Amino acid sequence: MKFVTRKIAGSCSATAGNVLSTYQFHANSVLLVLVCCTVMLGCQNLASDYHPQREPAVGAVEQNWVHATGYAPISLQPGATAEQKQLNAMRVSRLRAYQELAAIVNGQYLYGTTTVESMILQNDGFKTAVAGVVRGARVVKSFQFQNDVYATTLEVDLNQVERAWVSTN
Repeated sequence: MKFVTRKIAGSCSATAGNVLSTYQFHANSVLLVLVCCTVMLGCQNLASDYHPQREPAVGAVEQNWVHATGYAPISLQPGATAEQKQLNAMRVSRLRAYQELAAIVNGQYLYGTTTVESMILQNDGFKTAVAGVVRGARVVKSFQFQNDVYATTLEVDLNQVERAWVSTN
């Protein structure tokens, strides 16, 4: 596209075709810039919502969390004051949560007896015991509810427990 301008009597003038061409060129440029901005803004929204899945590192193990909650009644705890009873309930609930985790991690021993005489059930009972070490557990939540019960929730990564067990044996 070639623009021709002529000077007539010291003033600048152009032909009607050239003015229209210049106007169309500027309008097309503005339109092109607006289209590019719109496209770029649209891409920004798509890019900000896109979260690619990360590949796990070689040798990385997915965490396998286990939760256990222990409960303890506050009013039944020994103590001269309400604060002492609550502190004891907090401690008991934490220990009960550890007992639950030990049962999950190490298993629970069950011993049962049944007594039958003359084909009639006389006595049926069982006992349980838990023994083991729980390493790496952490308190998730410790709270009072129902005005007289204290609860503590613990969690442990079973993969971490397994690594600790393998390293000690």
